[in-house]
Formats: sequence, structure tokens, C-alpha cells
Amino acid sequence: MNFAAAVITVSDSCAGGKRRDGSGNTLKRLLMEAGAISVVQVIVPDEREQISSSLREYCDGKCVDLIITTGGTGLAARDVTPEATLDVIDREAPGFAEAIRAASLRHTQRAMLSRAVSGIRASTFILNFPGSPRACEESFAIIEPVLGHAIELLGGVDIECAR
Repeated sequence: MNFAAAVITVSDSCAGGKRRDGSGNTLKRLLMEAGAISVVQVIVPDEREQISSSLREYCDGKCVDLIITTGGTGLAARDVTPEATLDVIDREAPGFAEAIRAASLRHTQRAMLSRAVSGIRASTFILNFPGSPRACEESFAIIEPVLGHAIELLGGVDIECAR
């Protein structure tokens, strides 16, 4: 399946040039391997309005089918990615974030600290991922089997679900 994606890394240290964006690069690679025809990468600081603005830009510009954010989903005061995502989505799609949390608990008990959300704005699917490259790989493996189907449904492809 061909789709266009954006990866938004939410990190003060990456935005300030103090740390390399390992998670964003990992997600770009995984998306390309999964069939993305293009992947835009953006880095923003942990600022709610800047995160929301980036999400709106890529959703409303109709240039991507999927956005994965990485970082800012924990309990720290500056972790505001879920709130920024809820500010822009039209509908939640909680099963994705729930599945990631449930499966991630097999790897680390810290998975229960995640406040990640997932949802839809217009025809763009938005997923919040954790901020580490390893956690991004594990999370992507969980959602990849149904990602194409979700993107097709949002794109208006008529799919017979009962097989």
C-alpha cells in the first residue's frame, strides 16, 4: 500500500540541537519499509501550540495520510503531546494507543506511564509513540499489521470487512 506520512519528533533537546533525533529516523525507516512513498520529518519543542500547529499543517494541507509523533507522552510537566493531539483530532481511535500500551507491558512496566492517544483529523490518522528508538520499533510492530487497512478506510477505499 502506498501512503504519505509525517513524523513529528517532540523534544526540547532535539529541537535545540543538543540531541540527535534517533526516534524520528527510526520511524522514517520503518514507514518507508512499510510502503510509504514519502516521509516528512519535523522536530518541534515540547510546546503544546507548536505541536498542534504542526499536526494541523500536515492534516489540513492534505499532504499526508498518517502522522506519527514521537516523544512527550509521559507524566513529566512538559509532556504535552497527548493534549496537543486531542486539541486537533475530530475523532479518537483509542484501540491503537491501547494496543501499544498493552503489548508494551510485556517489555517494560513503564508502559503504563504512557498517556499516548490516537485519532483522526479529516482523513489523516495520528498516532502518538514513545520517545525512544527501541520503543518506536516495538510500537510500530504492534500497529503495522492493521495500519494499511486503517489508512485505506480513511482514504475512502470501499473494503469488505467480513471475509
